[in-house]
Amino acid sequence: MLSPEQKKHKQRLIRWVIAFCLLLIPLLIWIQRRLLWGDLNLPVSSTVLIFALININGLLLLLMLYLILRNLVELIFERRNGILGARLRTKLVAAFVSLSIIPTAVLFFFALGSVSTSMDYWFNTNVEESLESSLKLAQDMFQETENRAANMGRQIGLLMENVDISLEDSSGLQQLFSSTIALAPTGTPDALMLIDRKLGIRATAKGERLASVALPDMPSEALRRAALSGSPEIITRQVRSGELIQAIVIVRLKNQHRAFLVTSLLIPADKLALMQSVSQGITGYKQLILLKAPIKLSLIIMLLIVTLLILFGAIWFGFYIARSMTASINKLAEATQRVASGELNFTIEKDSDDEMGLLVDSFNSMTSDLLASNCQLAEAHQALQQSNLLSEQRRRYLEAILRNVAAGVIAINEQHQVTIINPFAEKLLRLDTALFLNHDFHEVLPLSHAAVLEQFFSDLRESGQRSIERHLSLTVRKGETYSLLVNITRLLDDKERPIGYVIVFDNLTKLERAQRLAAWQEVARRIAHEIKNPLTPIQLSAQRLRKRYLESISKDREIFDQCTATIINQVDEIKRLVTEFSEFARMPQIKKQQADIAALASDTLVLYREGCKHIIFHLEKNNIQPFSFDSVQIRRVLINLLDNAVSVLGEGGEISITLGLNQEQQTVSLTVSDNGPGIPEPVKVRLFEPYFSTRKSGTGLGLAIANTIVAEHNGSIRVQDNLPTGTAVVVELPFLPEETK
Repeated sequence: MLSPEQKKHKQRLIRWVIAFCLLLIPLLIWIQRRLLWGDLNLPVSSTVLIFALININGLLLLLMLYLILRNLVELIFERRNGILGARLRTKLVAAFVSLSIIPTAVLFFFALGSVSTSMDYWFNTNVEESLESSLKLAQDMFQETENRAANMGRQIGLLMENVDISLEDSSGLQQLFSSTIALAPTGTPDALMLIDRKLGIRATAKGERLASVALPDMPSEALRRAALSGSPEIITRQVRSGELIQAIVIVRLKNQHRAFLVTSLLIPADKLALMQSVSQGITGYKQLILLKAPIKLSLIIMLLIVTLLILFGAIWFGFYIARSMTASINKLAEATQRVASGELNFTIEKDSDDEMGLLVDSFNSMTSDLLASNCQLAEAHQALQQSNLLSEQRRRYLEAILRNVAAGVIAINEQHQVTIINPFAEKLLRLDTALFLNHDFHEVLPLSHAAVLEQFFSDLRESGQRSIERHLSLTVRKGETYSLLVNITRLLDDKERPIGYVIVFDNLTKLERAQRLAAWQEVARRIAHEIKNPLTPIQLSAQRLRKRYLESISKDREIFDQCTATIINQVDEIKRLVTEFSEFARMPQIKKQQADIAALASDTLVLYREGCKHIIFHLEKNNIQPFSFDSVQIRRVLINLLDNAVSVLGEGGEISITLGLNQEQQTVSLTVSDNGPGIPEPVKVRLFEPYFSTRKSGTGLGLAIANTIVAEHNGSIRVQDNLPTGTAVVVELPFLPEETK
């Protein structure tokens, strides 16, 4: 699209082109007319100029065609692109062209017929024959004058030969010539001259018409030709009063003297001009006959140029009227678009006081009102945006709290729909928020869990308080039971109207387990302290009794031997138990460093494969790269798990160790599974409690120690069923590939 400055420049250029054509066409017509009439005397041939004019006319014709087609193409382009005002401009241009093309076409064809008729009339046969006759008449008159001059010269020469006069008698010759010119009738020579063989003038006489004219010298070449041929020699000389026809005749005077008699006849300048005019007219006419077709083509081109100029003027005038009518509409359309784009302070300059001016005033008033309303709306929007920003900040702050708080938060509205589940609750309870949010908890929770929530809500309503606290033991899935401290709070709005419930719960499982572990560690420490002191004296006493009296006792010797041996062995067993109690009571500090858990599992299995031939061991590594953990303590955990698995497979079976990496949670899993009889659900809950064991020979500290080691690594350990049969213990450790402590 052209800019307004470019459009103005284009309009000025078009006006200059039109003015140039309007001035150039009359000038070309005038030049062509003067060339045809021969009024211009130029150093260049008229034919060349005529052809140059034809070419210029052709260029003007092409220019007119270009301007017309360009405007029509521009109009079609604007109409197809849906530019505002294009339809109106099309109608106006079509109306002006329709009004002008009929009279223009009639005028063109009438002028074309007139040109053709005139050209045929100018160049018809009668005109050519008349001009040829006039030229022949002029040529005959010239020839007749030459013949008269020659005849008169012969007659006067005979007269001189018959008169007794000599060449030396100059006065007689002069008198003869003067009397001949003076006494002769009209049409006699205008001058006589006698020249001797030495080219000397012996006598000369002039008539009235040549009285004031000096006769030119005779050329010796003409005299020589006359002497050689013996017949009259005719020459033509230009003088001031016209053209002089001179006939040279040889005469023989007395004493056989030979001389040249020059008889001169004058063709007056006016007659000569008429003869030259006739000659030039016939020459110009013949040239015009040759240029008939180019001249006719030039005139037709000129008519076409005038016709196209009229059409172009009609189209341009249509555009001009359309622009003047649509200018205000275009301004309004442009202003509407700018206002629609948000430029509400835009106004239109008023160009007139008519209806369009009133429309412009109304538009400017409308934009002013819109600007004022928009300012008010912007202020209100800014205030609302500020309020929304504060609300959004509070919401994000609340979300950050809910996302990072170490407690589960679940919100339920009055329609029993779950509205909020924070990440802690989602992770702890293994919930899929997409299945719970905006759904009734009766539809998505198991009946037992829904009944617990209903009981909580009922207790809250019956208490008459805003919140109540309950302890809940919740089994999420088999092998995972959590001890939760649940706080249920009634939500009220600003007008004390109930809007729902918020449930906040803490996972006390690890805390309770840690408390029990700490209590058992304290018990183990005290037991080890209290029991270990008397064990040594008992063992030493039994050994001394055995050493001193075993050989001297003859009666019941075997019983004495068995009893003392039993005391010593049981003391050793009690020492072993005390040692385990001591180790459980003071767990060593975790020392993490980069280690390969796959290599650790592979090395550990070597011993079991050699010592337990009746059991098949499997190891699935899954390319776990080294990460940071205490390899000594984790090996201890793995040995405890493998010992427990081997103990339940007395007659043989399979034990698998599976390593896995959870990229999303950044944890490494170590799973020890067997295909043994499995563990009942009530037993699973107490497996990690100290001194709880399903084996008669077990101390109940193996899994408690493993749980403590895993907890020190900030990991987790759980027991689950191994389908189709058996048990699987899953240990999860943080995946810290760059941590070294």
